[in-house]
Amino acid sequence: MKFINRLLLLTLFVTLTSCKKSVEPKNTTPTKEKTELIDSIKTENITFESEGVKLAGTIYSPNHPHSAVVIVHGSDQVPRMTKFAELLAKNDILVLTYDKRGVGKSGGVYAGPEVGTNNISIENLNLLAKDASSAINIIHNKEKDLPIGLIGASQAGWIIPIVANENPLVEFMVLLSCPTITTLEQLRFQFYTNGRTDFWDNHTEKDAREHIKNDPDKYQFEATDPKESLRTLSIPGLWIFGEQDIQIPVKMCIEHLNALKLENKPFEYVLFPSLGHNTNRTEPINIAINWIKQKSLNIRNSK
Repeated sequence: MKFINRLLLLTLFVTLTSCKKSVEPKNTTPTKEKTELIDSIKTENITFESEGVKLAGTIYSPNHPHSAVVIVHGSDQVPRMTKFAELLAKNDILVLTYDKRGVGKSGGVYAGPEVGTNNISIENLNLLAKDASSAINIIHNKEKDLPIGLIGASQAGWIIPIVANENPLVEFMVLLSCPTITTLEQLRFQFYTNGRTDFWDNHTEKDAREHIKNDPDKYQFEATDPKESLRTLSIPGLWIFGEQDIQIPVKMCIEHLNALKLENKPFEYVLFPSLGHNTNRTEPINIAINWIKQKSLNIRNSK
């Protein structure tokens, strides 16, 4: 994730439920465009509708899937994540990945610094959550018996809890370098670190927390707090963090998760001391894949 320090240009990463409501799209039948085989994995290019626009994506179908996931975007103009989807599918996970709203072949309007808009406003995060929820419904209609989850990085940490809170089809979630702090708190921290890779060599955890607590906001908009949705959720969640992250204050996020765990939330986390915001590495991804496999088995056995 990066931040462009210009007025009103925000790029923020980023990377359940007793109260969930069912959300069904107006059209849950995707339009198939093309079918191919990649290393025995069938791929289908599709389009589907969300909030009045058509989104374009690809479904990756292994021969014997044990679960299914929708990949949720981070920030920036992100197209469908084909390499990540192929990796997951090779590990027997059915995957739907799609071009972000306003990107690639997807319709709609992209919000972000390139077009001078705030991509972490409540309105935009909720709109992106509706897109992901529509994708969940599509993948459920394809394989109704598979446990379905969400996986995403960075900015997805604000979106995934919203989707899981609204759509009861979501049964697990994996969040890579994702915040549990509010959008405004994340801004304060990101301004403070200012992209300095040596930040943690010269600052303490106390410094960071005091700055996040007391620094005046440079932008005025209503904040999104993912903990509000997480408190309502009862599905398993896995967070993967890099301790050297300069986009989110990892130890503060872990503190929030520990508090939620004390409320009997089935949340887990793994911390990699040498990694930063980019946790898309072999070991973290393998941990996520094995976790999905185990949780999916538990979900199937409980039904």
